[in-house]
Amino acid sequence: MSAPAPLPELPVLPVTFRPTRTRVVLLTVGAALFAVLVVVALLLPALTAGERSVFMITGLFFFLVLLLLSRPKVVAAPDGVTVVNLTTTRRLEWAEVLRVNLRPGDPWVHLDLADGTSLPAMGIQPGIAKAQAISDARTLRALTEAYGTGQDAA
Repeated sequence: MSAPAPLPELPVLPVTFRPTRTRVVLLTVGAALFAVLVVVALLLPALTAGERSVFMITGLFFFLVLLLLSRPKVVAAPDGVTVVNLTTTRRLEWAEVLRVNLRPGDPWVHLDLADGTSLPAMGIQPGIAKAQAISDARTLRALTEAYGTGQDAA
């Protein structure tokens, strides 16, 4: 039986966890797609002004969707945790977070809450950077254990 992984050192708060590589990929693809559609709209001589604007608006729409997909993050501060998902933001006190879960195959971290529910925290996801997500989940778990007991971890 192997020894459990050592708990990470607690970072100085506030700390933000987000899938940085995924965010870079999404924003780069969105900007490139928008640029290509604008260039195509401007270079095709057979297009009317309305068709050109539709090309540009479509490029802007795709960019905005990818921007929305790059939004998730988890911010740990001395007074609690803020979970920003695609369209929602939820502020939690440390005592509300009972457990931080990232099981094999999970698309992101889940927080078990004191009210008996579970909250997805999409800001920590193992998609492209699995090792970073595991490290972030361990750090958030250590912060939850340190601050969630009602004691200062400073």
